[in-house]
Amino acid sequence: MNRKILSLTVLGLLVAGSAIGQKVEWQDIQKELQTQLILAEAGDVIEIPAGHFMFTRGLSMDRKSNITIRGAGMSETVLSFDDQEEGAEGLKITNGENITLEGFTILDSKGDAIKTQYITGLTFRDVKTAWSGRPKKSNGAYGFYPVQCSNILIEECEAQGASDAGIYVGQSEYVVVRNSKAYENVAGIEIENTSYADVYDNEAYNNTGGILVFDMPNLTRYGSHCRVYSNKVYDNNLKNFAPPGNVVGAVPAGTGIILLATTGVEVFNNELSNHKSVSLSMVSYYLMDDKIDDRREPDYDPYITDISVHDNIFNEKKARFPDLSNELGQLLFLKFKLRSPEIVYDGIVDGERATSPMLYPNDLRLCIRNNGDVRFAYMDLNNGGAKATPILEPEGFDCAKTALTATELTRNK
Repeated sequence: MNRKILSLTVLGLLVAGSAIGQKVEWQDIQKELQTQLILAEAGDVIEIPAGHFMFTRGLSMDRKSNITIRGAGMSETVLSFDDQEEGAEGLKITNGENITLEGFTILDSKGDAIKTQYITGLTFRDVKTAWSGRPKKSNGAYGFYPVQCSNILIEECEAQGASDAGIYVGQSEYVVVRNSKAYENVAGIEIENTSYADVYDNEAYNNTGGILVFDMPNLTRYGSHCRVYSNKVYDNNLKNFAPPGNVVGAVPAGTGIILLATTGVEVFNNELSNHKSVSLSMVSYYLMDDKIDDRREPDYDPYITDISVHDNIFNEKKARFPDLSNELGQLLFLKFKLRSPEIVYDGIVDGERATSPMLYPNDLRLCIRNNGDVRFAYMDLNNGGAKATPILEPEGFDCAKTALTATELTRNK
């Protein structure tokens, strides 16, 4: 193993940094760090010491294997891109194997904070992504953004201020997200078009929506086999600040967990509290876009199927005022006024596969069981759209499914 320690060029005292008025000494290591990323060889550990470092261009690394980039800790090593003039990300890593990132913060990147693509074996540990100031739509879309990767471990990380998702995993397989925090994002944690994902022991709070599991059309792959469990999801009432056109812009403020057009998901042993719109919702893509059939590929399934929601704890207020700036929030208010149920299913069912107007056969069935004294609403939007009459505590959903198996990572254990 080779260990490469960066040399530093100090720029001097530039800004007042801490809450107690101390000056922060920003240092310039851009050339040195980018050079190390270019010249890195298998087995290298690139160490970034404690300090605050300013960058004007994004950093990148391509076609590398068995590399570790290590700071002195997320609160000790801060890489700021507030003056970024070039690059779409703070840090971008592509086409690699066995990459570990740990012990630093990426701050105020112009676009996504950390994007990784085509990586097999990826670890984020003790890493933070954040945007300063109040949450705003000009912030980068994603904090953690692994896409088209496999064997991903995200642990002991933090994501703050993303205008789409703080911790996002897309079009990937074999994923574990654990012991992490996501706050002040539109979506705290989002698993999209991804298979074999375990999301557990996380905190998602003060986002627009806490945890999202989505399947979107016209992408490279679709998702299944996702477990969301033992998370604390609370106070996700932040005003939605996603830029116009983003799918997460349809998520109402006050959403705990939302499952969209996905299949094979188990949600259990979570604690959900203090959400003004809906604690847990399960919806078809038709609720987002009723014209999706005009532009989706034939093998995309816009319905939600094969879902198990059990043994969760809901601590929600009896009276709740949904987000009226959002169509889903408006619909909840129209149907339930200030008594929005904790669990909501839109009831948009594929008639060709359903065994009744409400229910699927066992392999595709939605099962809602042992979630305490909560209300569950079947919206019946298949029949009459927004004019439909929802059914509270519908029959046929009190069932159990075979538990999904744990996701095993073949690397990064």
